[in-house]
Amino acid sequence: MTPRPQHNRPALIALVVVAALGCLALGWWQWQRFESATGTGQNLGYALQWPLFAAFAIFAYVRFVRLEREADPDSPAQPVAEKREAPREIPADFLPERPKVAVEDDPETVAYNQYLASLHAEDIKAQVDSAGLRAPERNAG
Repeated sequence: MTPRPQHNRPALIALVVVAALGCLALGWWQWQRFESATGTGQNLGYALQWPLFAAFAIFAYVRFVRLEREADPDSPAQPVAEKREAPREIPADFLPERPKVAVEDDPETVAYNQYLASLHAEDIKAQVDSAGLRAPERNAG
């Protein structure tokens, strides 16, 4: 990889310098407010916070320059991993087999299901009777 010539970025450098100096000025102003007769601990907190903002502006600029330097536009783009087609169905042997439960083998379950069916039948009959409806009669033939 051949080193690229470093580009001068006067507008970006000026922005970082102005931002850092502005943050330091605000920190100084908050320090003056803290030392005044009406100063509070909040002013002290801000006075300590503003220099951190200035340091972050400088750090962000340095990081930006470093990342830009590492990305060499002359070299071909990073190879993109082959795009694999998404599976359209789950293979049969992928999932475990479902347990087989024979409901008819358990007499308690059979009795409970019959009980529920009888309640359901009684409920339907009560609804039909309360509505005054009659079940259609079928002719045998």
